[in-house]
Amino acid sequence: MTTTLAGGRAARRQTMRRIRPRRSPAVPLLLAVWAGAAAVLWLWWHNTPAVADTTGRILNAGRITGLLAGYLMALVVLQMARVPALERRVGSDRVARWHAMSGRYTLCLIVAHVFLTMWGYALQAGKSLGDIVQQTVDSINQLPDMGKAAIGMGLFVVIGLTSIGPVRRRLPYDAWYHVHLLTYAAVFLTFWHQITTGNDFAVEPTAKTFWYGLYGAVTALVLWYRILTPIRLNLRHRMRVEAVIEETPGIVSVLIGGRRLHRMGAEAGQFFRWRFLAPGMRFSSHPYSLSAAPRPDMLRITVKAIGDHSARLRELTPGTKVWAEGPYGALTAQRRSRGKVLLVAGGVGITPMRALFETLPGAAGDITLLYRANTTQDLALWDELAAIAEERGARLMYAVNSPEGERPDISAENLQRKIPDIETHDVFMCGPPGFAQSVYEALREAGVPARRIHHESFEM
Repeated sequence: MTTTLAGGRAARRQTMRRIRPRRSPAVPLLLAVWAGAAAVLWLWWHNTPAVADTTGRILNAGRITGLLAGYLMALVVLQMARVPALERRVGSDRVARWHAMSGRYTLCLIVAHVFLTMWGYALQAGKSLGDIVQQTVDSINQLPDMGKAAIGMGLFVVIGLTSIGPVRRRLPYDAWYHVHLLTYAAVFLTFWHQITTGNDFAVEPTAKTFWYGLYGAVTALVLWYRILTPIRLNLRHRMRVEAVIEETPGIVSVLIGGRRLHRMGAEAGQFFRWRFLAPGMRFSSHPYSLSAAPRPDMLRITVKAIGDHSARLRELTPGTKVWAEGPYGALTAQRRSRGKVLLVAGGVGITPMRALFETLPGAAGDITLLYRANTTQDLALWDELAAIAEERGARLMYAVNSPEGERPDISAENLQRKIPDIETHDVFMCGPPGFAQSVYEALREAGVPARRIHHESFEM
C-alpha cells in the first residue's frame, strides 16, 4: 500500500520563493576560526619570556598545547549546537566532519598538554621522566580544579575511543550518541582549571574576559538551539503520529500531524531528528528526511528498517506524541545554480529526492530522477514518482540488478548516453556512501563540475 502527499504547484511556488543566490559562509567562518587560533598563539607568545633551558621549553610547550586545546573545546561544542547558519547553509554533513576533526585534534592536544606539563613539573622538582605519573597524582591533589580536569580528560578519552571507526560501527547508535553527549560534561569540568591555573589568564585580565566571553557565547548558543528552540517548536506544533503505512517490504512511511506545520520553515531535502514518545523509543533520537513537501497539517518520513529504532517504527500507533528537532540540512533548492537538475537516489535515499522531485521548479524535461535499487520491488514510492513525472513532464529512470544479480552499470558513458547534456545539470545525490562515491566519480568523468554535485553524508 502507498500513500500520496502531493503539494503540486503550490509546493513549487513555495520552493521558488526560497531560492536565493547561495552564499556559503564556510570561508568567512574558517577565517574567523584561524583568526581566533592566531590570537591564542599571540597571547602565548606575548606572555612567554626568553626560555633558556629544557624545562622551560617543555613547560611552554605544555602551555601552548593547553591554550589551543581550550580554544578547540569551545569550537567542538559550537559545532554541536546546531546553529541554523551552519546546519542549513554549510551543511550538516560538513559541520559533522568539522566536529569530528576538531574532536581528534582536541584530544591530541589535551594528551600532549598533560604529558608536557607534568614532565616539566617533574623536572622542576628534580625528578625524572619516569616520575610523571607520581607528579600527575601530586598535581591533582595540590592544584585547584585539577581533580575536575582529570575527570574531564578521562571523559574525553572515552569519547575519543568510542568515535574510532571500528568501535563506532560496532556500537548501537543510541549508545554512541549518549556517550557523545558527555562532551558537554568534559568541557565543563576542564574549563575551570584553565582559569585558576593558567598563567596567561592570571597576568592578562583581558584574556580571561575573552575566554569567559567565548565559552559564555557558546553555552548560550547550545542552550538556545539545543534546548529552548526545540521546546518552543514542539509546544507550538504539538506533533503526533497519524498513521504508519508499509510502502514496500521493510520500508514504512510515518505520517505526522500537527498544528501549522508549514510554519516550521522546513524545505524539501531537509531532515529532522525525531523522537517518538512510545515505550522503548522515548530516549532515542534519530535523523530522518522528509519524503514529501511539508503541508500545513502533515509531514511524512519514509524509513527503511536497518536498525532497532527504524524497525520499531512500524509498531507506532496513531496518537503517539512526537518530539522533533530541526529542520536541518542544506540539500535544498537553494543549492541549485542551473536550469536542469538530475536527482540521483540510492535505496532509501529516495526520501529527500522524492520531495525535491515534486517541488523543484522547472519546465518539462528540466528535471530527471535516477533511482537505484536492488529489485523493482525495492522501488519505494514508485507510484508517487511516476505520477509526479507524468504531471510535470519530468524524466524518471530506475536502475536495478538483473535477475542474475548483476549490478547496473552507472558509468560516465551510460550517464552521457541517457542524458547527453549532463554536464549542464546540477546534481543532487542521496544514498549509501559507496554508491554516492561511485556515482560522484562517474559524474566528474562525465564533465559535471564538483561545485554542482550536491550531496550530504552523515557517516562519521
